[in-house]
Amino acid sequence: MKKLLLAAAALLPISTAQAEAPKPAALVADGIPPVPDDIPAAMRPYGESRSAVVQGWDASTGNLIIATRFANTAQLHAVAGPMMDRRQITFEAEPVRAHPSPVGGTLLVLKDTGGNEFFQIYRVAEGQLQLLTDGKSRNEFGAWSDDGKLVGYSSTRRNGTDTDLYVMDPLNPKSDRMVAQLAGGGWQIAGFSPDSKTALVQQYVSVQKSNLWLLDVRSGKLTPLGDHAASVSYGEAAFAPDGTIWVTSDEGSDFQRLGTIDRRTGRFTPRSTEAKWDVESFEIARDGSYVAYVLNENGSSRLKLLDPKTGAAREARNLPLGTIGGLEAGPDGRLAFSLSSAKVPTDAFTLDPASLQATRWTQSETGGLDAARNPEAELVEVKSFDGETVSGFLYRPDPKKFPGKRPLVVSIHGGPEGQYTPGFRGASNYLTNELGIAVFAPNVRGSTGFGKRFVSLDNGPFKREDSVKDIGAFLDRLQRDPRIDPKRMAVNGGSYGGYMCYASAIRYGDRLKAADCIVAISNFVTFLENTQSYRRDLRRVEYGDERDPAQRAKLTAISPLTSVNKLKIPLLVVTGSNDPRVPESEANQIVAAVRGNGGTAWHLVGKNEGHGFAKKENRDYQSWVETMFWRKYLLGQ
Repeated sequence: MKKLLLAAAALLPISTAQAEAPKPAALVADGIPPVPDDIPAAMRPYGESRSAVVQGWDASTGNLIIATRFANTAQLHAVAGPMMDRRQITFEAEPVRAHPSPVGGTLLVLKDTGGNEFFQIYRVAEGQLQLLTDGKSRNEFGAWSDDGKLVGYSSTRRNGTDTDLYVMDPLNPKSDRMVAQLAGGGWQIAGFSPDSKTALVQQYVSVQKSNLWLLDVRSGKLTPLGDHAASVSYGEAAFAPDGTIWVTSDEGSDFQRLGTIDRRTGRFTPRSTEAKWDVESFEIARDGSYVAYVLNENGSSRLKLLDPKTGAAREARNLPLGTIGGLEAGPDGRLAFSLSSAKVPTDAFTLDPASLQATRWTQSETGGLDAARNPEAELVEVKSFDGETVSGFLYRPDPKKFPGKRPLVVSIHGGPEGQYTPGFRGASNYLTNELGIAVFAPNVRGSTGFGKRFVSLDNGPFKREDSVKDIGAFLDRLQRDPRIDPKRMAVNGGSYGGYMCYASAIRYGDRLKAADCIVAISNFVTFLENTQSYRRDLRRVEYGDERDPAQRAKLTAISPLTSVNKLKIPLLVVTGSNDPRVPESEANQIVAAVRGNGGTAWHLVGKNEGHGFAKKENRDYQSWVETMFWRKYLLGQ
């Protein structure tokens, strides 16, 4: 009897205490309480949603290549037909991206290590990856030649900073050679002429300016295409089968239009007729019979096919409203693409160019949840401090399940050359559907998608805080909303949105309960000094040049770290140790400063992650910690 009582006593602490959720070994939870296991149990279905992102066609088999995740990272799969099984091709520990040959038989992939973005190019051979690049530098895939015998790519191999251009036959790695030695980090091979003798090259300078060049593949001679003295931005560029050069450009317009550029004179001729909204991507049929393009209309996508002979454009039919990307024209003329919406996880579709009927090829899992329950985005527009119209998307909880005023999280996108577009929200749906938290995703000034005038409104250090003031205008509007609780509002954001998260927590701390800031800039000067050298000059164009005394002083003045003594609300900071964009030091210094002032700062560090968590086990734990953070500091539970 005594032994039975002792055994029962030994079991008592375990049965009455709250069990803890296991933490992945690569994560460091600094100052974060243990996650109670009721959170992962409740959130598990929301973490099990998948996606199917179109990567291209296997011209040898007619299979569609997609990227989807069954284990910890997204890997490549082949799909033979609509709604057929996904057959896995790669089995790597890190996520991979695919670039299949246009003639079939060869599949190239890009892969980095631990999120460091030093991508290497590999050839898939019998389930193994054959390294084609040097294994050390940062490499980006450019384009295949039409005959599949040549690949163009960019690399920092020479000195770690400048991006040079290379070509190779991937079946003969010894053919690899530098074709152009260049200065700066914004160079890319966009395509090859039909005879493979000329490459079309893009030079990114800023979101408002880029240059086009023609590259003689044999000699390496670069010839300017268009007026490089003009402030013109080219989004995409490609050769058609007949040698015509197609581009998206804002020349002569506030928005990106689809058109052609004369190879001899550099003159741009618009071919799309929409007066407003950006054409954000396009794809040319392999026989040149159509040019498909995506129009971004206030965050929602419209897919159209343009007849290059007649100029007539027809719109795709029977597509759910959402965001479209990854256009890939197949050997038989079908167009593949990815589509995401509030009720559709990112999935693969094809479009028949004759009938304009769309066919869904994959139906990704949503953890057993009914995606139809997910709320649709509600467009909100406000006038900011200076009369500028800014907008965003609001997701409200079901009023029947959650009546009355609801708490709100303002979730700010990164970039700043980015745009929030309504898509499938994955684990974030848990906040709205199960906790009754409304989520608002703003597009502050400087966001793309609203024209080049709008995107320039936050340029440089002296305009930077204007975008933070936009958040104040949104808060004014949302606090007056009869279904929003003005006393329970919070903010989160990643990358540049992470800076906005810190800045909003400081400026509007009296109106916010907590802040969740992810891979965030805390000091513009130290950020610019420590971001990877290959991208430093490109970031100086956007944020300012810390080497200039006047700009350095302003960059310091507007940095969250400078005003950290005003940050009084609880803070959650999420960091990737291998982040090449916003180094870990940006998080370490603000966490130390907040704690030094007696404030609350939880710090979650991914030792095997970069600019955002890519591995499922880490993303899951991040979601659990964020839910615990919101329950404690926003909901008061």
